[in-house]
Amino acid sequence: MSDWLSPEEWTAVRLSLIVATTAMLASLPLGLGVAFLLARGRFWGKSLLDAAVHLPLIMPPVVTGYLLLIGFGRRGPIGQFLYDYFGIVLSFRWTGAVLAAAVMGFPLMVRAIRLSIEAVDRKLEDAAGTLGASPAWVFLVVTLPLCLPGIVVGMILCFAKAMGEFGATITFVSNIPGETQTLPSAIYTFTQVPGGEAGATRLTLISIAISVAALVVSEWMARFVGRRIAVE
Repeated sequence: MSDWLSPEEWTAVRLSLIVATTAMLASLPLGLGVAFLLARGRFWGKSLLDAAVHLPLIMPPVVTGYLLLIGFGRRGPIGQFLYDYFGIVLSFRWTGAVLAAAVMGFPLMVRAIRLSIEAVDRKLEDAAGTLGASPAWVFLVVTLPLCLPGIVVGMILCFAKAMGEFGATITFVSNIPGETQTLPSAIYTFTQVPGGEAGATRLTLISIAISVAALVVSEWMARFVGRRIAVE
């Protein structure tokens, strides 16, 4: 691949993989918790939480990126706090690209995990509870294994969304080669310069290949995990 791609193109591919993987892994713990709350929780404000989780899916990505810039920029309330007390800078950094990608992929992860949790037979959980298992232990040994296929699907969907994220990312962290220029941003750059069609085509093919591979792996892993659970 290094012979086919220029060093700048290879850097964009590598950065996209790092950003998408980090966003997926960082979203998982919170995604599990939110999905469980939405699937099983009975509390005031549940509809508001559900709406907030899915808001990035229906808002223009540029709006999401602008809100991130306001909140997590150097002068934003959260961004200034992180910088003053921890020295963390998110705006115009690859870590900010991770945040933007995570925010955009989070709704897909939560939805997949939530549907999987809702499909778990409550009688199995009740049976474990009658045997003296605590709610936390029931979740770990009963609910979590049974909804594992949904977790896998949610992770892959979050990864695929993060790989293709453009609007929120470029608004929040700009398009800096080697720092925040992911695959979509690099493709956009190539389309804006004369003679950039070849580079745009190469990166487009790679983007398509990664996305298709992610979906195929998601389907295979979900079926594999589902068969293992059925056997056990």
